[in-house]
Amino acid sequence: MSKRRALFLAGFLASAGTLHFAAPKQFDALVPRELPGSPRLWTQASGVAELGLAATIANPKTRRFGGLAAALFFVGVLPGNVKMAVDYDRKRKPLPARAIAWGRLPLQWPLVLWALKVRDEA
Repeated sequence: MSKRRALFLAGFLASAGTLHFAAPKQFDALVPRELPGSPRLWTQASGVAELGLAATIANPKTRRFGGLAAALFFVGVLPGNVKMAVDYDRKRKPLPARAIAWGRLPLQWPLVLWALKVRDEA
C-alpha cells in the first residue's frame, strides 16, 4: 500500500504540475500581488516544483525527502488558495464557484498528511 500511496501522490503532483503549463491563467490568478515578478513566472515555477516533487516521490531513493518537501509545498501554496477564495467573494463569482474555492481550503490539510504519510512509509 505504501508504494501505491506514493505513486498516487506522484501522479497527483505530476498532473497538477502539467496543468500549470496547459492552463496557466487559472493559476496566475492565485498568485498574491505582493510577490515580486509576474504571476506567470510564479505559475511556471510552481508547475516545475510540482513536477520535481512528483519525480522525487516516484523514486524510492528520494521518496522520504520528496514526501516532506511536498508537505511543505502544500502548506506554502495555502495563501494562494485563500487569495482565490477571497477574490471570488469580492468579485461575486457564482455561488458554486465560491463554495468550491472555500471548500478547497480545508482539503490542503489532507494533502499535507498524505505527503507526510508517504515520507513516513519511505
